[in-house]
Order: sequence, then C-alpha cells, then structure tokens
Amino acid sequence: MEFGSNGSYYDVPEGVDIRGRYDAEFAKILTKDALKFVAELQREFRNHIKYALEKRKEAKRRYNEGALPGFDPATRYIREKEWVCAPVPPAAADRKVEITGPVERKMIINALNSGAKVFMADFEDALSPSWENLMRGQVNLKDAVDGTISFHDKVRNRVYKLNEQTAKLFVRPRGWHLPEAHIFIDGEPATGCIVDFGLFFYHNHSEFRRTQGAGFGPFFYLPKMEHSREAKIWNSVFEKAEKVAGIERGSIRATVLIETLPAVFQMNEILYELKDHSVGLNCGRWDYIFSYVKTFQAHPDRLLPDRVQVGMTQHFMKSYSDLLIRTCHRRGVHAMGGMAAQIPIKEDPVANELALELVRKDKLREVKAGHDGTWAAHPGLIPACMEVFNNIMGNAPNQIETNQREDAANITEEDLLQTPRGGRTMEGLRLNTRVGIEYVAAWLSGSGSVPLYNLMEDAATAEISRVQNWQWLKYGVELNGDEVGVRVNRELFGRVVEEEMARIEKEVGKEKLKKGMYKEACKIFTRQCTSPTLDDFLTLDAYNYIVLHHPRESSKL
Repeated sequence: MEFGSNGSYYDVPEGVDIRGRYDAEFAKILTKDALKFVAELQREFRNHIKYALEKRKEAKRRYNEGALPGFDPATRYIREKEWVCAPVPPAAADRKVEITGPVERKMIINALNSGAKVFMADFEDALSPSWENLMRGQVNLKDAVDGTISFHDKVRNRVYKLNEQTAKLFVRPRGWHLPEAHIFIDGEPATGCIVDFGLFFYHNHSEFRRTQGAGFGPFFYLPKMEHSREAKIWNSVFEKAEKVAGIERGSIRATVLIETLPAVFQMNEILYELKDHSVGLNCGRWDYIFSYVKTFQAHPDRLLPDRVQVGMTQHFMKSYSDLLIRTCHRRGVHAMGGMAAQIPIKEDPVANELALELVRKDKLREVKAGHDGTWAAHPGLIPACMEVFNNIMGNAPNQIETNQREDAANITEEDLLQTPRGGRTMEGLRLNTRVGIEYVAAWLSGSGSVPLYNLMEDAATAEISRVQNWQWLKYGVELNGDEVGVRVNRELFGRVVEEEMARIEKEVGKEKLKKGMYKEACKIFTRQCTSPTLDDFLTLDAYNYIVLHHPRESSKL
C-alpha cells in the first residue's frame, strides 16, 4: 500500500510502486485492479519495447554513417500483395474534421461540443506530462465517457456541460520512448504509453463501446512510430487487452500518425501489422519535418531552409501525403490530413480573414488530394474546414472508395527524400529560438499546448526549432537571406538568445518573466542546441524537471 501525506494510500498490487502525490480522485483511477492490468501489460511487453528502441538506435547509427532510409526489400511482398484492413466501424466512418487538444477538463468539454466529428484527447505532444496533468486527465476522460463531465469556470461564472451531440473520442497515449517516472513496476519506471492506454482502456472500454463506439472501441491515435515492429507491439497490446476484457478481437481501433521519416517507408507494413485494429494513418507534418532533420543530422547536404518555408507544397512533403492517401485507400482505411494550427485573431478582423483563407486553401488542397479528413487546433476553424470538405465530398463520409490515387503508386524513395528548397535567414534563427524558449517555459510550467503568435504550438514545433538550430550550428551554415555571408556559430547564437530573451521580456513583462520558467527554459533550449550530440527528444531531457516524487511517510505495509 502506498501512503499519501494525509495517511491515505493507493492500494497497489505486488511489484507496483507509486511515487506520485496521493489524491482521492486519482485513487479512483489507480485502483488495485487497474494497476494490476497495467503491470500485466508492462511485464508482457517491456522486452519487446526495449528491443524496438534498441533497433531505433541501430537505424540512427546507420543514418549517421551515411545510409538513407528506404523501402525494406524483405517486406516487398506485403507492399505488393492485395489485402485490406478490417472494415471501418460505422462510428468512425465520418472523420471530416478532427479537433485535438490536451486532456484538460474545460478543453475536453469544448472540443466534444465543438461540432468536429472527432476529438483527439492528447496525453502526448499537447500535454506536459506532470503527475497532476496525467492523472487529472484520466479522471476527466472517465467523466467524459460516462457523460457526467462538467466544469465551473469561476472567472466567467459559467458552467460547461456536454451537448446532446458530441464528437467521437480518440485518445493519444505517449510514444514508446517516454517513461512514466511516477509509477515503478518491478523496480523500473513504467512505459508512459502503457500507463496511458492501460488506465484509459480499463476504466472506459465497456461504457465507450455501449455509447460512442456503437459496439466498437475504444479508439486511439498512436504517435512517433518508426517501424512496423512497433505497430506489431501495439497490436499485441490490443489483443491482450481485448482478451482480458472479454471483448471481440478487433474492437479496439487506432489511427497511426506517420510523423517520422523512417515510417513513411513502412506504411503498408504498419497497416498490415494492425490489420484488425486499424482505422488509418495521419500526416503528422510538424513532427515529420523534425524527423527529417533528425534522420539527416549527419548529412550536411540535406539542410532545411527556414521552417516556415517547409510546407506541404515542397516535393518531399507532397510525395509523403500522396503516398499516404494511396496506401490507406488501397488498404480500405482513412487517410487523415494535417493540422491547421491557426488561432482566430479576434482583435484584427483583416489578419483573421487572411489566416482563415490560408486554412481554407490548405484544406482544399487536402480534400482534392484525397484526404478523408483533417485536423484543427481551435474550435473557431471547424466551420471553415468542414465547409471545404463538405463542398467536395458532399454527403459521403469519406473518400476511401472514390479516390484511389493510383497515380501515386509510382512515388520513389528519391521523391520522399528530396531536399526542400528555400532560404536560411536570421529571422528563421530568431523565430526558432524565441518559439523554442517560450514553448519549453510553458511546458515546464504545466502547459503542453501553447498559443504563440496566433498559432497553437505543441512539442513538435519546439522540436523543429531545436534540431534546426542544432544543425545550423553544427555545420556553421551561411545565412542567405538579407544577411548574405553571415555564418551561424556559437557567438552569433549566444547573441540571438540574449536578444530574443529581451524581446520575450518586452512581450510578457518583467513580472511574468521572473515568475515563469523562462530562465530554466532558456538554459535547457540553449544546451540542447549547442550540445555536441543531438538528443533524440527535447521532452526526454526536460521531463526530469517536472518529475515530483512524494516521499512516503510510511513504508509499504
């Protein structure tokens, strides 16, 4: 039994040690049986997970020695054979617009009420994974699935409740690489995604299938995969969960984010491994750009231009989106488009209309290409996105049958790897630095989804900023904007950091700069950009700053 400071305790099974704060609400989630289920999953799959992460390191070594990612000759038969995934459940057929956001109480209510077809509730990049955020998120989701969730906003004196009609709920657990340092199983930290998935599934599968899922579910989004062997582990986790719960095989469904460069060459294989549990793939475009830089960190001939220039019209990005649509539709599942990160600009109607026009243009490109749906970060964008998709698709729930994209069957490795064109500017370096520091400061303070300069940013943005700065510094790139001939080096970067911190202070004020985690964020971000070796994930390093172990006042009974 794990004691809290007030003498209350979590009742834990053998081998499980909870080091997070005791809370009576959390205890309803962290029940002995739920923890037993999580521990069973951890014990059965931990060695598979360790092996998969080891294989990621091996691949990284190969890329750093000059190799390029590509299609695996050993699995050509999977790519060439005709097969399809299990039929899409009726509850998940229409996904024209999906809204995403952290598992925060008010956000969940607003997103479910937003008019979107799907709400992806996020334990991953839009959440700072503190013990409080994660456990409160589980409490919130259980209340949402039960239909009892409400929130009293004392500042606005307003009570938020669910509408009669709500979006379908998908949940995104963390990636394989992130530990959960507040729960130890057999003496080592649990795998973050096993905790996220296990607790949510255990408490909600029955109610979800009865209501939202109409006999199917729960529904998930799976992030950061690099290889089909990682999809195979998820498939086994799903099968085990279905067996324990006594529900039909194929009840659980998941959409995989294709957001790493190695995964684009594994799309058929990933769907094949998840055949009975798949509801498609999604273009995680910000992380994909981050992964392109990370994969080619040792390739000075593949430097990216300013990140604002790396859009979906760049050849390598268009090829990735087209091949994803072709692959999904050939296999009978959804091909989901990318994120519209714009936030309505209430104080400037002209700027707001320009931003909305950009969103419409981007969504029109997606729906015409064959995407079945798209992502929006803010409820204010949903009507515009929905209108674009409805105009082209009419009453059809998706384009799986009608837009096969056979023309994309000939996309080559070269198409998917083509270096994007564009300039590298001082403004690009400044924006990377400013946004990176501001995002990390918010993350350390407990927010993983941060409005910055009229865009909703999550961890992927900070990752692009960090790896791009790192690469430009490592190769001393020459800026070719207005500052032709200026080389990026430690001295220049130091000056940029100083000037951008001064700008942040001007924007947020002295008081907030002092109270916020800006100085710590600046240290972490600067260290990451100037480190001799590139860290795989910014959030892994920063995670140590938000882990809070509560000393037990009494040892186990």
